[in-house]
Parts: sequence; C-alpha cells; structure tokens
Amino acid sequence: MAGNDANAARRAIEAYHEATKHHLHRYARSLGWLDWANQPDPFRRYAGAPVRPLPLPAGGADPVWDAVRAGRVPGAPAPVDDASLGDVLYHSLALSAWKQVRGPGGEVVSRWALRVNPSSGNLHPTEGWLIDALGVHHYAPAAHALELRGRWGDGFDPAALGLPPGSFLLAVTSIPWREAWKYGERAFRYCQHDAGHALAALGLAAARLGWSARRLEGVGTQELAALLGLDTGDHPEFEHAEALLAVVPGPWPGGRLRGKPPLPTQWLGQANRLSPEHHDWPLVAAAAGAVAAPAGSTWEAPMVGPAAACAGRRPAGAVADRPLPAGALIRRRRSAVAMDGRTTLDLPAFCRLLAALLPAAADPALRAVGPDVDVALVLLVHRVDGLAPGLYVLCRAADHEPDLRAALRADFAWERPAGVPPSLPLYRLGAGDLREAARQVSCGQAIAADGVFSVGLLARFEPSLAARGAPAWARLFQETGAVGQLLYLEAEAAGLRGTGIGCFFDDEVHRALGLVDHGWQSLYHFTVGGAADDPRLQSEPAYAERAEGADR
Repeated sequence: MAGNDANAARRAIEAYHEATKHHLHRYARSLGWLDWANQPDPFRRYAGAPVRPLPLPAGGADPVWDAVRAGRVPGAPAPVDDASLGDVLYHSLALSAWKQVRGPGGEVVSRWALRVNPSSGNLHPTEGWLIDALGVHHYAPAAHALELRGRWGDGFDPAALGLPPGSFLLAVTSIPWREAWKYGERAFRYCQHDAGHALAALGLAAARLGWSARRLEGVGTQELAALLGLDTGDHPEFEHAEALLAVVPGPWPGGRLRGKPPLPTQWLGQANRLSPEHHDWPLVAAAAGAVAAPAGSTWEAPMVGPAAACAGRRPAGAVADRPLPAGALIRRRRSAVAMDGRTTLDLPAFCRLLAALLPAAADPALRAVGPDVDVALVLLVHRVDGLAPGLYVLCRAADHEPDLRAALRADFAWERPAGVPPSLPLYRLGAGDLREAARQVSCGQAIAADGVFSVGLLARFEPSLAARGAPAWARLFQETGAVGQLLYLEAEAAGLRGTGIGCFFDDEVHRALGLVDHGWQSLYHFTVGGAADDPRLQSEPAYAERAEGADR
C-alpha cells in the first residue's frame, strides 16, 4: 500500500476506534432498539450449491486437554478424509446445542442454536471456508455440511504450494450486518473478537487430530475475497475476508509457500438474503476498508514473533496433565448469563489458568491467530482463595512489564504475590474490593462483579499500528478473541464458566489505570466464575436428527 494510502487507512481506523468507544453518558451509535422484523438469519446458505454432508464423530479416543494445548497429542496424525474434516469443524464452528424456552402451556416460545465458537450476542457473524483439491467450500453449520462454491479449472493440489500431502486451507470471514443489526457502529469490533475466537477454535480442533494449523501471512484481503468468490461491494450484507489458515496433517514444516492457489473458474450457488431490510452503517464499511491487508508476493507462516519470548510460560511437563477429554470440554463450552457471586478458586488452579494464557511456540490456539503477542491482562480479582482481592496485571510477553510500568499509574505497587510461581509474570498493582468498580466499568453489568475474577484485555495499540499499519487494528482485536477463547476453555477445565464482555466504558478503564495516551487500549473484557443457571432454559443436543450412534 502506498504511503499516503496507508496513512489515510490508519487515520480512518483510529477515527473508527474513537467514534465507537462507549462513555458513561453516551454509548456508541446504534439503533437503540431491536428491529425484530429484520433480525438476520444466523445461517448463510448457498441455494443450488452441491452439498457434501460431513459425518458426525462416532466416538473413540479423545486426547486429554492439556496434551492438545501443548501440541503433543500421542499417536500418528489422523488421515485427512471426510470423517476427520467433519471432526475438525464439529469441534470448532459447528452447533453445540439448541436452547429453548417454553410458555405456561408447554409450547416453545423461543428456540435458538449455540455454537462451539462463541459470538457477541450469539449473533455469529463468522463464516468458515475450506479450500482443497475438490474446490472452495462454504461450511454450513446448521447442516454440518460443505457447500461447493467454486470449482477449479485445470485442477489444484495443495501440495503444489509446497505443503505436505493431505494439507488444505481454511478461511474465516465476517458478515458485519449480523452484529450491526443489534450493536450498530461498534459491530466491526465484535466481528474481530469473534474471528479471533474462531481461529483459536480451529487451531485447537486441528491439534486434537495431531494436525497443525497456522495463519498465513502476506494474504491480501481482496485476494482472499476473490479466492472465496465474495461480493466485496457496498451491499449491506457484505462479507469481509479475515484470515487464511494452512492445515498440515502432522508437525508444521515452516517456511514460505511455493505459490498461491488459482482462482476457481466456476461459481455455484446463490447466497441467501439474511434480512428483508437493513439500516445503513457507513462507518462499519469504512472500518472494513481501512483494515484491508495488502497482498504480499508470497504467503508464509512464521513461527513465534520476537515479542513472544515470554519467560513466564509454564515449562512443559511441570504440572501433570488433567484427565479432561479435549473434545468433550471444547463442545460443552457455554457463556454464563450470570455468575453466582460465591464460587471461589484456589490459588494453584488460578495460577495454572493464567499460565495457560501465556504464549508458546507449539500453542495451537495462539499460533492459528498469528505470531504477535501484544495483549496483556489486567485482572480484578474477587474470590481467589489464598490471594488478596485487588488489581493485578499479567504480562504475556517479556517487554510488556517495562512498557506497562511506564504507562500505568506511578503509584501502583508492582508486587510479586506470595504463593505465585516465579515463572508466572503476575504482579499486584493494588489490593482492595473492586467488585463495584468491575461492575461500573463493564456498563453496569453485575456479571463482572459476581465472578471469581474479571479481566480487561489491554493491547499495545499505537505502537502496533505505527509498525504494521491499519491492518494491525484487526489483528489486535483478534488476539484478544483468541485469548478469550482460552479463557473460556481454561475456565471450563477449572470447573468454572466464562463470558466475554464487549460492553465497557473504554476511557473510564484507561483513566482508572492511569493511561494518558493511546499506547495501550482496552479492547475486550471477560469474566470467570461459577455460573448461575436459568431454570427456564431447556437444552437439546445438536444434530439430534442425525446423531444416532454418534458422539453428541
């Protein structure tokens, strides 16, 4: 991108970021009410496209969660076939359950699907795509099937890219209208959170089978859109190309790809219309245009960037693996709608949870998002046995600590808490009961105060945009989504529940921390605790009509 264009894109995304901040006396612009007649269809389908149903997993061995996280699943990698492709999507982008509410007469008054990958407001702007020797396929989660969208002219073998036999590509896209329908101009932020959640989910699902998924760098937004056959015009239901992964059935070989796939020569199917009418949000489309990445001459998947050299990463094998089947844990993930206000977590389990959020070269979730580590965690600890309530910071990269010491309030203590392993870069900034503060800065939501702890995910903002341009804005939000996905799953592993919080008062958080410029910005909030279940909600298994003899 030419210098002037790059500067204009950066100014545009910085303006979008400022315009979409929530404030104590003014929320970011939205309709302010829900236009139920135009609620978007949560499922994209392509009428007329050949459908390839994917098998549901039939049970069998399920590696333990800690082995998946460490990238050391025992045994040979699974062969690449429809069963294993179905398994990857079943544990990443598929439906996980149906929820419903019944009226006083027993009639179902509301019914909706949950998915393995979480989404802001359960609106699911994220779409998944698979590119292999047979063509370009859209994943239809409601049917657990692939829809053939694009056929190759002279054929295509991913091995021609220099990937091992059996390799394929996965892509993630966003339909901002699904979020804008409810959240207005802030919607594109949530699309990026959700893309990060989905990328981490795909990386973990691939690792369960002994495969490696890595994000490809140098992929231009428009060239990915062209590969997927997306309409990149100004239609209100436009689809934004987010990321492309290479998936290898075995260890990651590293290095650059030898080429790029050709474009399909035949397109099949017609996308369904998601809403009969739309409200126009020009700022959302402008943000999508601003973060468009230029095409590189080659595609590559670097390992871990220099910022990821974090001394606090828990050494492999330092703690025994827990007997938690990874697939079952992944699919039972839910977002808590409320916390019980009394559940606690002991200090060793808390430290183990935090250590699992630190970067490592073999981490399948974080490596699917990219090599950079620009997100630190500010924790408001409420109920950890053996740790004083108060404000803490977790530095996920070696250079976070000096940067944050310089950026945050000068009177913060920066104490190493007793009982915390020396390898965990956790610091106490101040002690005290912060439950009310957590509630206030998260738009008054009690769920931020009633958990074991709540989190503000701080991103190294202005330096990242200065170094990598406007596309870095989307990558920062995606990194917070990937960390959020790990918070969800590590909370489940600890017997708790998590919930992402997209509504918070951005600059109130910054003022409380003493941040006076844009060097660091709060991009996402999260809470972990004991869930308070709603007895009115009933749950049904996903794919019940197909699941005879399958793992539900």
